[in-house]
Amino acid sequence: MGQDRCAEIARLIDHSLLHPAMSDAELEAGCRAAVEWGVATVCVKPYFVGQARALLEASEVKPGTTIGFPHGGHAISVKVAEARTALSQGAGELDMVINVGKAKGRQWGYLEDEIGAVVEVGHQAGALVKVIFENCYLEEEEKRQLCRISRKMGADFVKTSTGFGSGGATDDDLRLMLEEAAGEIGVKAAGGVRTYADAARLKAMGVGRIGATRTEQILEECRRQESRGSG
Repeated sequence: MGQDRCAEIARLIDHSLLHPAMSDAELEAGCRAAVEWGVATVCVKPYFVGQARALLEASEVKPGTTIGFPHGGHAISVKVAEARTALSQGAGELDMVINVGKAKGRQWGYLEDEIGAVVEVGHQAGALVKVIFENCYLEEEEKRQLCRISRKMGADFVKTSTGFGSGGATDDDLRLMLEEAAGEIGVKAAGGVRTYADAARLKAMGVGRIGATRTEQILEECRRQESRGSG
């Protein structure tokens, strides 16, 4: 039973390999480890998508990457081009950062166009699209409106943060996003998820994906706790 619970946690995790100083050898090792852990995806730097696809090919782990990362200020046409390149190289999931300044200016029409353009390209290729808000910079109504727009434009997930902003996932933000998602769209927590207790709490809340860099530590802690519980 403990192993089943840890496998469930693993299947929620997008293993993040996005540190700017990560070498190819470290990216390769991260992909191979992710296969052993049985996570949902590996999120790699965009140039590495083709290599990640080859490393993951014999597994159920999907290669994913980022669009407009980390600040979201790219032109819509650039985000679409990034998405098309990633998809052509085998990405199965795209994590797109919105233009945060447009959200602060409440230019919702622009954000509909931006999110819709990337979702359309992603879905044409059979990929999932996650929309990153960077909640640490946003007010409550801005977060709610972004959830509504993401639902309207057909995104698959809304996501709290890049992990590179001034704050990460909070329980209050996740409750807000789950409320606005209304069961129609998934919610992903990213930034600050470091322990098995964090992951288990988020799973219980109804979060559908978790972005993590400390995947091994989370899953090893799960196995230790579940083993003690069944002993």
